[in-house]
Amino acid sequence: MKKNILVLYYTQTGQLEDIVKNIARPFENKNEEYEVTYYNIRLKEDFPFPWPSDVFFNTFPESYLQIPSEILPPPAEVLNKKFDLILFGYQVWYLTPSIPTISFLKSKYAADILKDTPVVTISGTRNMWMLSQEKLKVYLKDLKTQLVGNIALVDRHDNYTSVLTILRWMTTGKKEKSGMLPAAGVSEEEIAGSGKYGEIIEKHFSQDNFTGLQPELVKNGAVEIRPFLVRVEKVGNKIFTVWSNLIIRKKEKRPLLIKFFKVYLMAAIWIISPIVLVPHLLTTPLFWFKRKKQREYLQGINLK
Repeated sequence: MKKNILVLYYTQTGQLEDIVKNIARPFENKNEEYEVTYYNIRLKEDFPFPWPSDVFFNTFPESYLQIPSEILPPPAEVLNKKFDLILFGYQVWYLTPSIPTISFLKSKYAADILKDTPVVTISGTRNMWMLSQEKLKVYLKDLKTQLVGNIALVDRHDNYTSVLTILRWMTTGKKEKSGMLPAAGVSEEEIAGSGKYGEIIEKHFSQDNFTGLQPELVKNGAVEIRPFLVRVEKVGNKIFTVWSNLIIRKKEKRPLLIKFFKVYLMAAIWIISPIVLVPHLLTTPLFWFKRKKQREYLQGINLK
């Protein structure tokens, strides 16, 4: 009897779809052993792409506070089948799993699909995904899902270059290299090569043993941790908590507050972030062991 594999994801640009399909290819290539089902989460009222700038920033409070939207029901082939493994692709919006991801996880369908099933999470992001993954771990635990692996593919360019390219991509739809700016997002070479992770997953799945899966994925480059960005995320979460709650509470002033938030966010990226970097670098010798332990935890799949 064939084993059932579900590839669950949401995509606007197509990048994450390319990633999850490449990772799923080793299962597709053994179609005598596996039946692969794809489920692209659909919102009842989807977000535009490219994003108008005002809409992009206006999604911030709901994104960060994990306020769901209504999703369209999954197809019958997803609802009426028990899966043996789920490859769960998601993006990060404002240091949090995207609204479509949260909307699925908070929907009435999630428990039936995910419960008691091994899950490998797969993200394609700019670079800050670590604490978002911690939030996702909580959802998966509450849904009684077994997290067995994590793959986090990122834009390998420096933090400031990737800010420019991602904003260009999100607001104009232009991903390719132009002028002095490189192509946005995860590199095409890394996307094309992501099938190696699928081979690792398939090997462990076929042996019914996920014990060494995550260490092998990490060894093969599936997860990179930059300690400075973890620090930025921690500071960002504190600040985003204040801003998001303020905007939600002050409904009548929302348009104005969103404009202030946009200005603040750009200032934080270009001015505050470099200031935070200096003490981080200076204290590296003092906190080397602590950061090493933190890196090992974030590369893993356990939840504190």
